[in-house]
Amino acid sequence: MRLLVLGAGLQGTACAFDLLNESTVEQVVLADLRVDSLPPFLRQASPERLTTLALDVRDEQAVRAAFARCDAVLSAIPYYFNGTLARLAVDAGVHFADLGGNTEIVQQQKQLDGAARAKGISVIPDTGLAPGMVNVIAQHGINQFDAVESVKLFVGGLPQVPEPPLGYQIAYSIEGMVDYYTTESLVVRDSRPATVRALSELETVHFDAPIGDLEAFHTAGGLSTMVYRYADRIPVMEYKTLRYPGHAAIMAAIRELGLLDKVPVDVKGQQVVPRDVFVKVAGDHLRKGKPDLVALRVVVTGTRAGARRTRTWEVVDRYDAEHGLSAMMRTTGYTLSITGQLQASGAIAPGVHTPDECIPAARYFAMLAARGIIVREIA
Repeated sequence: MRLLVLGAGLQGTACAFDLLNESTVEQVVLADLRVDSLPPFLRQASPERLTTLALDVRDEQAVRAAFARCDAVLSAIPYYFNGTLARLAVDAGVHFADLGGNTEIVQQQKQLDGAARAKGISVIPDTGLAPGMVNVIAQHGINQFDAVESVKLFVGGLPQVPEPPLGYQIAYSIEGMVDYYTTESLVVRDSRPATVRALSELETVHFDAPIGDLEAFHTAGGLSTMVYRYADRIPVMEYKTLRYPGHAAIMAAIRELGLLDKVPVDVKGQQVVPRDVFVKVAGDHLRKGKPDLVALRVVVTGTRAGARRTRTWEVVDRYDAEHGLSAMMRTTGYTLSITGQLQASGAIAPGVHTPDECIPAARYFAMLAARGIIVREIA
């Protein structure tokens, strides 16, 4: 199989690395505006099967030409390009998957379902960590019950050793973090879609040492379209972000002081956007690049054969020191790679599906385990 990876950033290079470690993958094309500097782990992985391509995804003619030479396209670029790219992939008759993160664009991509089926290809948006892996685990949990009362998802990308004041380092994009902390979170309450404020409804989630207690609070995007799939069938569904204790209170204070606002203010005669200043100043402080971890938990409560119980699944992954890949790169980039391989191998039915709708959990978990990412059920 021949696969095209769009984006040579952290997640795209991790995705390409994983593909190159699969013998069934004949060729990997890594495309971006500039691909003249690759990380060491990628330069050392089967260089004879890796090709780079300078590509501007806004150039539809160039994109169509690139798509025509592959079996599947895996997008690790900003979400706002994915609606158009999915349409071009369907036109070209090639499988397409992306990291998603914007539910409105996913709903637009859903409109391509009939065309994708007619071409015999699949489109899978939202196939990163959250949304993505956590939703597949949640669906697996839902499938274990006759009736479900609640589904709760928790995910955090964290430094292994927290440092004040936030106990946090940038795992992907500080702009994305600010968006999550200022956008209302979509949940299911009383079997209906509802919104709650970001950083609200704090609770403690305990992990085994050395992680210990983490705090969990609402942020947007993690449930994606599962809210609409299950709003009339499951009374409670919610997604919360995990951080070290104290993080939410500090970020809430920063937000309430207006430092995350988008409206310009006058500063000594200059119009300044507070959010831009925060992103620049805080971003420089939070790009630490130190060993990280990803902590994930899914808790499902329901009934099976008349008995009520709660079942819990967990993933804890850590920085790969041998190759220099962060836990966030592994759990996100590898997940995108696995999805593309499932698509290209014919394991996914044609059409447009989110991961929870189409990915075979047992096979998916086995593929993750082969990479050292273990989904385990805990007591």
